[in-house]
Amino acid sequence: MISSARYLQAYDAQLRTDAETPSALSVTRLGPLRLVTFAGGRGFVTYRDLEGADAAGIHRLVTDAMAHFRSDPGISRVEWKSRGHDHAPGLHETLLSAGFSPGDPESIMIGPLEALCTDGATPPGVTVRRVTSPADVRAMSAAVDEAFGDPVDTRMADVLLDRLARGDGMELWAAEADGRVVCGGRLEPVPGTDFVGIWGGATLPGYRGRGIYRALLNARARSALAQGKTLVHSDSTEHSRPILERAGLLTVSTTTPYDWSR
Repeated sequence: MISSARYLQAYDAQLRTDAETPSALSVTRLGPLRLVTFAGGRGFVTYRDLEGADAAGIHRLVTDAMAHFRSDPGISRVEWKSRGHDHAPGLHETLLSAGFSPGDPESIMIGPLEALCTDGATPPGVTVRRVTSPADVRAMSAAVDEAFGDPVDTRMADVLLDRLARGDGMELWAAEADGRVVCGGRLEPVPGTDFVGIWGGATLPGYRGRGIYRALLNARARSALAQGKTLVHSDSTEHSRPILERAGLLTVSTTTPYDWSR
């Protein structure tokens, strides 16, 4: 069995590069930081590590990064993606002082892709399928927003449709029941690595506990295996973490998003 330390090493080496942001419109390097611009006016900050910066150095990095994004009027929001295993003295306090708000911590989970493949049947009355049409994509995106307790953001659906049109490898999957989408998620093969990402999986509250999320995992995992991927990673909420743990994935660290809005 591969240890969580080995998985974390693979995560840092293979995923914390430009492979992390295949749909970026642009990437600007600022020391160790990658300042990413996505469609829809979204900025994103990520990095392999902070190169041993002390609190003063991290304060300069945050200040310079935000000067970059503030100078672009098209950027309306920015996410700074932090990881729990990084050496980052003073990062939390500096981000708060820069106007960021921390989100809920999520578990970084990694394991063999085969672990998500089961022979179990899709729950009765549920259909799981890949979605590509604008109407289906918008229905899936709205259902995921609702499942996470967020307002429906039509901009996210626009971004997903743009990515499908560009053919960057992303797949969208949905589960339907009672004539509506009740669960949805993305499959993100990471080019040049062993990994595929499982993202956005969320089920409406009234449909949880019926095996629908598990069926959606199964469908996405089989699609990824057919593409030659062997490892899966996911940033998991407390709803999905136990399901992935039971399948054999390991929690290797945590990630906390910090969000800024203009």
